[in-house]
Amino acid sequence: MEKSKELFARACKTIPGGVNSPVRACGSVGTDPCFIARGQGSAIFDADGRQYIDYIGSWGPLILGHRHPAVIKAIEAALANGCTFGAPTELEIELAEAVVDIVPSVEMVRMVNSGTEATMSAIRLARGATGRDGIVKFDGCYHGHGDSLLVAAGSGVATLGIPGSPGVPDKVAESTASLEYNNIEAVKEYCKKKGDRTAAIIVEPVAGNMGVVAPKPEFIQGLREVCDQYGIVLILDEVMTGFRVALGGAQSLYGVTPDLTTMGKVIGGGLPVGAYGGKRSLMEKIAPSGPVYQAGTLSGNPMAMAAGIAALKEISAPGFYEALEKSSQTLADGLKKAAADAGVEAVVSRVGSMQTLFFSAGPVENFEDAKKCDLDRFSKFYQGMRDEGVFLPPSQFEAWFVSAAHTEADIQATLKAAEKVFKQL
Repeated sequence: MEKSKELFARACKTIPGGVNSPVRACGSVGTDPCFIARGQGSAIFDADGRQYIDYIGSWGPLILGHRHPAVIKAIEAALANGCTFGAPTELEIELAEAVVDIVPSVEMVRMVNSGTEATMSAIRLARGATGRDGIVKFDGCYHGHGDSLLVAAGSGVATLGIPGSPGVPDKVAESTASLEYNNIEAVKEYCKKKGDRTAAIIVEPVAGNMGVVAPKPEFIQGLREVCDQYGIVLILDEVMTGFRVALGGAQSLYGVTPDLTTMGKVIGGGLPVGAYGGKRSLMEKIAPSGPVYQAGTLSGNPMAMAAGIAALKEISAPGFYEALEKSSQTLADGLKKAAADAGVEAVVSRVGSMQTLFFSAGPVENFEDAKKCDLDRFSKFYQGMRDEGVFLPPSQFEAWFVSAAHTEADIQATLKAAEKVFKQL
């Protein structure tokens, strides 16, 4: 780790905290970050040349693994023609058509450059369409770092142990209510009082930023009913779950139809991307078709579009998700058994190829449950697994991602490492 330590010390002189996204710093797990030199398939290699089985997958986009040949070929072909033009290309249309074809609730889609940009834009559209200001989100759900959405956010905010962020004006924060995830009664009570002033309810249909927490059926279906009752725009934030937990996203798993969907990660094939889409009647309110303004110089850039098209073709192949489900299930079952055999209190929460090992005595159904986990034990587990060559998210409040590149040998090696580390806790 000598080279990584040198790089981190060097980075701290010019980059805040030495990293360009807070959770990468690994401070919450009592160590310094690995600096990564390259990736291939299910593996990454750090600056010191050490190899790891990777379950971060760039926080979700790499469902095909690192450097998948079809994605690399598509990027190279696009780059040969130029990396950006500030003008439309056919690739933008092809990716938009693919998204619309796969996700029934999306009739039109606008490409942006990040998940944060997608959620910010969807919120603005909901406010512009309804003429209302209020937003409802849920404790522990993270929707990017837009001002309106940092109230009781999960993910990096939770990892750092802060409630929100300085720099967010009180009046902006006051326009956002954060309620308990999986508690539909709390939503109904809130909307009795303020439903006619609420523009949107935004939710991760499967929470992935307090660790993986599945929705109760009555919760996710109840949100649709409440939104219909009060004329509220329902936004499913599928930046993480879209094309990840199922081809059609979490909305296809749970049979709920949102008004707007935010997307990212997988649809960029590993390159920076975001998107939001939904009903034509809403999307046509976006400039230049309508009055709600949103723009982006690099939106729909050819390399990201090409990578996304290639990725969606690969994951649409017959049997793709069945194989991914099998690997994910094997990992989850093995982790449960290894923890139980070692007498360690832990539960595994999984939806599709997303899962989290919670150091908790009971199931995790909301952010309050997640915060009761044994963070010290997680820290020791993280460090032990990294020492054994397994690269995990450095936070109890993040999801692990299984990719199609993970082999049976990778899964078994991970479980063998886990068995060893559990016995040391």
